[in-house]
Amino acid sequence: MSYTLIGAPVSLYSGKARGYLRWKGVDFDERLSTASVYKTAILPRIGWPVIPVVIHNDGSEQGVTLQDTTEIIDYIEQQEGTASVYPEGACQKLAALILELFGDEWLVIPAMHYRWIYNHAFAQAEFGRMSFPELPAKEQIAAVSEAVRFFSGATSVLGANPTSAKAVEAAYEAFLAAFSTHLEHNEFLFGSRPSIADFGFLGPLYAHLLRDPASGEIMERLAPRVADWTRRTHVCQVELSGNFLSDDTVPDTLLPILRMFSEQHLPVLLDTMSAINSWAAENPETRELPRLLGFNKAMIGHGELRTETDRGIFPYPVWMLQRVTDHLSSLTGADRERAEALLRAVGAEALIDLELPIRLKRENFKLVRA
Repeated sequence: MSYTLIGAPVSLYSGKARGYLRWKGVDFDERLSTASVYKTAILPRIGWPVIPVVIHNDGSEQGVTLQDTTEIIDYIEQQEGTASVYPEGACQKLAALILELFGDEWLVIPAMHYRWIYNHAFAQAEFGRMSFPELPAKEQIAAVSEAVRFFSGATSVLGANPTSAKAVEAAYEAFLAAFSTHLEHNEFLFGSRPSIADFGFLGPLYAHLLRDPASGEIMERLAPRVADWTRRTHVCQVELSGNFLSDDTVPDTLLPILRMFSEQHLPVLLDTMSAINSWAAENPETRELPRLLGFNKAMIGHGELRTETDRGIFPYPVWMLQRVTDHLSSLTGADRERAEALLRAVGAEALIDLELPIRLKRENFKLVRA
């Protein structure tokens, strides 16, 4: 059975889904998410405007509609009995789940910052071509001006603003340096096969940070190995290829990136859990969580340039964190001991006995309490 990907080259999460579908070797076609397609295909299925959307053409009248990239990947992993992007080893899978979360929900900060500070005109033109391909170029740009104001304004909600700009860029450059070092001896994060974490990194690194011209020049200049990895991961060379490292090895070269997660992202996740706990106590009968639970102070950046700034409180990343804690809870014996040792080694020991405030799940394309 075939799949249809509704997305766009300019879309961060479309890149993640597209790279995975190509490596997985499934039969799929891509449909550009024009304004007309939003109206006729996306809104009737999802109920709100979002991409990517994947439709599994399973023989039923409407097919199976999938929206979130992690759910898209997990669904196809279950449908297709071929090589998996999930390592079987306890520590490799733990690290992969953490790094997918870091890529999806933290690297989006530099992705949005560089797009709307360095690539604004290019991105607006791309949105125009995507949304209204039937219009002349000038009319395309005018037609998406309101949407572009919304997307560019979202950078401040993520914590990227003039106060934190230097910290965001320093953290991104530190990430590029660490990832480049890892790629000196590894094709992908955990060996010669891309993992769920590779595709988590791919979204921000491809669509925004390599494809957009100004940030693409920065990546090519500072981290050509990362640029090469991004191209290889987005355009698969050999379907279903490669293997994960033997003996459940997590390369030492990944530890600095895992420490970045612990230093930068984990404190925000823990604060978000507290906000969800308060929301759940105040709204005991409400199942659907808001997409934003207000604002709080967060530390943005890396090392000495970390800067405190206002940032939105997003519940969704805690659903992804739940995947991490579920995996950790499933481990016993020596596997559990090694996993805990890994977490302590990278400063993420707070995850060892972490209890989430409420159980979360995605239902009808929205985040709800289970």
